[in-house]
Amino acid sequence: MNQVNITALDFERCYRAVTARDSRFDGQFYTAVRTTGIYCRPSCPAITPKRVNVSFLPTAAAAQQAGYRACRRCLPDAAPGSPLWNTRADLASRAMRLIGDGVVERGGVSALAASLGYSQRQITRVLTNELGAGPLALARAHRAHTARLLIQTTAMPMSDIAFAAGFASIRQFNDTVREVFAVSPSTMRTEAQRANSRTAPAANGTLTLRLPYRAPLDSDWLEWFLAAHATPGLELWETSPGAAGSYVRNLRTPYGHAGIRLTVLPGHVRAELTLRDMRDLAPTVARIRHLLDLDADPVAIDEALLGHGNASTSPADGVFVPGIRVPGCADGPELLLRTMIGQQISVAAANTHTARLVAALGEPTDGPVPRLFPTSAAIAEHGPEVLTGPVQRVRSITAAAAWLASGDLILHQGRTAAELRRDLLALAGVGPWTADYVTMRLLADPDILLTTDLVVRRGAARHGIDLADSSRWSPWRSYLSMQLWRSELRTRTGSGPAIAKTADTEAKVSTR
Repeated sequence: MNQVNITALDFERCYRAVTARDSRFDGQFYTAVRTTGIYCRPSCPAITPKRVNVSFLPTAAAAQQAGYRACRRCLPDAAPGSPLWNTRADLASRAMRLIGDGVVERGGVSALAASLGYSQRQITRVLTNELGAGPLALARAHRAHTARLLIQTTAMPMSDIAFAAGFASIRQFNDTVREVFAVSPSTMRTEAQRANSRTAPAANGTLTLRLPYRAPLDSDWLEWFLAAHATPGLELWETSPGAAGSYVRNLRTPYGHAGIRLTVLPGHVRAELTLRDMRDLAPTVARIRHLLDLDADPVAIDEALLGHGNASTSPADGVFVPGIRVPGCADGPELLLRTMIGQQISVAAANTHTARLVAALGEPTDGPVPRLFPTSAAIAEHGPEVLTGPVQRVRSITAAAAWLASGDLILHQGRTAAELRRDLLALAGVGPWTADYVTMRLLADPDILLTTDLVVRRGAARHGIDLADSSRWSPWRSYLSMQLWRSELRTRTGSGPAIAKTADTEAKVSTR
């Protein structure tokens, strides 16, 4: 058993996972226990309930809708998110990505429906049928999770937490916390302080969170990717002797901007957030999880990739490594424009060009990273004055920025891969590689093989992989692309245990 079909949960397979307390399936389904009225994650350490007393539900919202409260021992809402929102491309999955980004809190169900191109009635019907809860209930579950984080990790006043989590009133906040967690907000805070033997610090817009992921995770690759692509003035990769490296940047958020510092540690990512508006907590966390691909199911992916092909692709020889991730993005327009800037030049050169653009047009901020990536409108208007290189490329970049600024091109996680790729290819200067690369990272699409990429082709040839017959690697072809990239970089930088973490390394093999 690798993944659970949301629309048809298999009782026997789910119960085996619960009996084994298998943490791989945390977040993929929830166990509702009729005799206690609680719902748990599959790995809950409590005594396994009897078969006759349990049912399995696809989402925490479905469990709450059915009247169950969250287990206070295993905290099911704190599990990694379901990988199915990325592996599936149907309406329900695309809606879940947008709900996680806070679209319902900001604009209601009407905004969700408009983003997806369906009526509110149809959205509600599909989500209820497939996920066990409608969009309002799903958004409510996200609000409850955000509220719990703030209650347990900060000393913020409860009224401020209610506002930050997206509740319409203090009464709605209190009622929801009691219904979901079976305790009042004040009791939840007292219990958290007692468990931690300390009083939570005042937030002051700054929070430190533990973001869990499913093991294994190849931190060498993820850290190299972030470090190599870090643009001066916009991003920073910090290292210190004997400590894990940290990725630092600012990102635009629905209510302003946020500063993030991310450190990959065993079992979780430490995320230090500086928020200008606490309402941005949930969407910021969602974007970090997307950026680092923290909701992936590495066991299922590794079984497919490391178990296929000839001997050269077996895990024994160290060519393919377990736990590789496909980095997502912090912002769709930024991803497209930076990718276009980097076409046909090395990553180091792309960073230089992007840094010049950021210094000239990016908005200044406080903190270790001085600027935000420029808005699409600013690039459309002033890009020709700042960007250098071939005239046609500059025109293509500024034209794409104009499309983004006008709303003629929309980049968000609720798009389908086919529609997004079509719109990208309609832009001047965007070819198949750029369209595929942006689609893969923006949508966290797991099944895009970058067949036109020179490094991928070299890696495939080296390891005897026929890219023309790639169906056997589906639905994990994006991860195959990352494995081939990584293996080529490793080949060119030596056979040490870690990938060289310098931008110059990729410059030697990059085709972008």
